[in-house]
Amino acid sequence: MDAVTPAPFDVVEMTLADAADAFARGVTSEALTLAFLDRIAAHNPRYNALIIMNPDALADARAVDARRAAGEALGPLAGVPVVIKDPMDMAGLPTTAGWHFLSARAGGVDLVPETDSPVVARMRAAGCVMLGKTNVPVLSATGSHANDSWAGPTLNSAAPESLPGGSSAGTATAVGASFAVLGLAEETGGSIQNPASAQGLVGIKPTFALVPNAGVVPLAGSTRDVVGPIARCVRDAALTLDVLAGYTPADPKTVAGIGKRPRGGYTSRLDARALQGKRLGLFGPGWRDLPLSAEASELYARAREEITARGATLVADPFAETGFAALARPTPGLNFFDARGMESVPYDLHLYLQRLGPSAAIRSLEAFAAATKAEDPFGPTGVLRYLHAIPAFAPILADPTAPPDLSAFTALREAYLAIFDAVMEAHGLDGLVFPQMRDELPPLHAGRAINETTVCEINIAGLPGVTVPAGLYASGAPFNLIFVGRMWSEADLLGFAYDYEQATHHRRAPALVG
Repeated sequence: MDAVTPAPFDVVEMTLADAADAFARGVTSEALTLAFLDRIAAHNPRYNALIIMNPDALADARAVDARRAAGEALGPLAGVPVVIKDPMDMAGLPTTAGWHFLSARAGGVDLVPETDSPVVARMRAAGCVMLGKTNVPVLSATGSHANDSWAGPTLNSAAPESLPGGSSAGTATAVGASFAVLGLAEETGGSIQNPASAQGLVGIKPTFALVPNAGVVPLAGSTRDVVGPIARCVRDAALTLDVLAGYTPADPKTVAGIGKRPRGGYTSRLDARALQGKRLGLFGPGWRDLPLSAEASELYARAREEITARGATLVADPFAETGFAALARPTPGLNFFDARGMESVPYDLHLYLQRLGPSAAIRSLEAFAAATKAEDPFGPTGVLRYLHAIPAFAPILADPTAPPDLSAFTALREAYLAIFDAVMEAHGLDGLVFPQMRDELPPLHAGRAINETTVCEINIAGLPGVTVPAGLYASGAPFNLIFVGRMWSEADLLGFAYDYEQATHHRRAPALVG
């Protein structure tokens, strides 16, 4: 190798630190982007993670290379290939929400936004090279898979015969399969937690209103929806949250997060001794009275030993006899899923459509209903039919342009937070650590859902959680933990996850097939 030829690089399991090292050795963002595009071309036809490619990805990479060559100081995400979840608006690219009605390629009409969503704009400003958009189920309406997407199912990168997690299935698979360094995901009820855990990845479900969700096809934009990163390591997820978090007038509710960003950012508490001296609550019937499987219990027991070895004290079932578990009201017809808060979707969808811009094909809920009437999502067989079980839903659907009455939901959030904060105070807890799922992943096409532990409790309460790999089932399917804490405690949770990650190194790169 001569003096001017950059050392070779490997995109498999590449982290932001690896990318920075490659750039320092003379590797260009263009070369890195080409390498990821080659990997996508080789493996995406089988795994179906990316459904819309960004035609400007290489031009964007060259623009960052020019800035780097000119000596400009660049951030840690500059020139790094990433993926974006399909429902997040990227100016000039279709937003399909996984539905054939909203995809010209599938016989529908394309919704092409004129502006980026705030989170995409922030990734663009950070210099990310956005390779494309990732697959989701119809309207992101399940946390288990993307099987009903117009683009077809997405496979789990770590366990192709099992559910990939949803609705951010494509993002998790793209990151797990090393089609990108990291990706953006979004959650209403498990859609960051579940796919990250299903594929042995780090996911941050942030505090509600820390990260803007305007310009993202909503399920509960006013009450529950959050955007967060999925990555292969804690540091990368934390650096991405630094880019995403913060106030924007484009999403007024983010005013709640002013003053909540930790000094030094979300990497400031990444310490290999972060667990030392901390007190963490454990999963039990007081949180949710549903058991772990035998194998999940064994893996959780091992993880508890690993955590206590880091110097933490664990508190068994701190929510016992507090009434916390009794707040849950699973929606009829769903797999222990409490949909309260999602009654706002007609109003939120109306606001989203108006934001698309005057050239958009659909700009009102009336036009949306006309374009999708053959499969009315709120009808008797629609993907959101269960919302009729929520009393506040009918008046919001009847007049989606009027600010909705969400007083029942806000009272529920307050009830959850009151008990949560009281338990944390009474037991002197710094956080919780649970197995994110109660048992192993079901098969991809078995018609079953993922059995998790923290959906919808932390979605309704607006609390943050960080998932981290914690081993494998005997079958090879991933087992993840989730650290949960008080509102705005992301930096602490990331510290706990980082300590555990660095001590255990449970993440395993999958061997892709095809």
